[in-house]
Amino acid sequence: MTRDRLDVMKGTLTLLVLRSLEEQPRHGHEIMRWIRERADGAFQIEEGAIYPTLHRLRAKKLIRADWGVSANNRKAKYYELTEKGKGRLDLELTTWRRYVEAVTAVIEPG
Repeated sequence: MTRDRLDVMKGTLTLLVLRSLEEQPRHGHEIMRWIRERADGAFQIEEGAIYPTLHRLRAKKLIRADWGVSANNRKAKYYELTEKGKGRLDLELTTWRRYVEAVTAVIEPG
């Protein structure tokens, strides 16, 4: 069965990126791949969206970046959560869960 890809709702890319960095540092392409795989291919995050998001999160000091070498032996910038970023992730997760719960209450029958 072919499933249509879903557009990432405005405001959720921050949550997805922060969550992707919770367990380990990743470079941009790894972040995009991690999101795609976790969503079973439902989301396709484009470079034109991921890198501005990473720059914005870095400017807010929610993530930091260091250069490293990727699995295919290329120089890559690896991003990781800061303490401030971990707190923001917790807040984003709580807010998202409340949002989903409220929408579900509205759309589900009786």
